[in-house]
Amino acid sequence: MSRIKISLPEVSVFQTEISIRITDLNYGGHVGNDNILSLMHECRMRFLANLGYTSEVNLEEKVGIIISDVAISYKSEGFYGDQLLVNISVDDFNKYGFDMYYELVNKATGKQVAIGKTGIVCMNYETRKVSTVPASLLQKLQS
Repeated sequence: MSRIKISLPEVSVFQTEISIRITDLNYGGHVGNDNILSLMHECRMRFLANLGYTSEVNLEEKVGIIISDVAISYKSEGFYGDQLLVNISVDDFNKYGFDMYYELVNKATGKQVAIGKTGIVCMNYETRKVSTVPASLLQKLQS
């Protein structure tokens, strides 16, 4: 039974497809728990690229993002070659950041493999200080 409860927002703002690679497997022959986070990271970068960004370090006005916390709830096994549909949602906006949600679904079976959430905080990498969410980034995320 899952001890962490993640409530996905009703609307996803981005979807991508990703394959489970042989290097994603652990000694149990299924995708390792740590590799789910790596898959989420890849999908987050695809989402940001879709918004026109090439890096998490300098999105707008010398402000990038950092991950402040992560929660993952594992739902079923994923195996080598499985195609995952990953739905991304954003919610819980505040002055300095927002939450990003991930739903990883086996394309062939429709079963959830995992759901996750990352707390995102904006940071000015030049001053190394937390920053407010740039208005232009906020507009792209909420459109």
